[in-house]
Amino acid sequence: MSTTVVNTKAVRVIAILLIVAGGLLVVGGAATWLTVRSQLVAENITIPDDAMAFAGKTVDGPLDAYVQADIINEHALAGSGGKTYAELDREDPARQVVMNGSFLRASLFTSVIAFGVAAFAAGMGVLFALTGIALRTLVPADATVTPREKVVA
Repeated sequence: MSTTVVNTKAVRVIAILLIVAGGLLVVGGAATWLTVRSQLVAENITIPDDAMAFAGKTVDGPLDAYVQADIINEHALAGSGGKTYAELDREDPARQVVMNGSFLRASLFTSVIAFGVAAFAAGMGVLFALTGIALRTLVPADATVTPREKVVA
């Protein structure tokens, strides 16, 4: 039986790249989360008392933004007699209010999506880094591989 020395440099380089990419994804995800959060806080939006949750709380996260978007929709529909923007006559004065509500909801839903993308990026960064660490741990600088004997059935 012979022993083969295998060069594992390529695997170790990939491991380092995974660790670096993971770190960048975590930093990028965290920076995005904090940026979106700071922009929402700067708007000083307070969730009204008739919302499904978080009444009186300042909107600063994805759940708060979703709840605020939901209550804006309820208020807009209440002000339009239950009609959406598309269902209102062009001359109906409620149409402008419903349109503004739609724009606000779209902005809040965009922040909800941004929070989700940031969390996904950070989560993938953690997985990349852990994969890279595992590869570096499992594959030493130079591995000695001894082939198994073939089993004849």
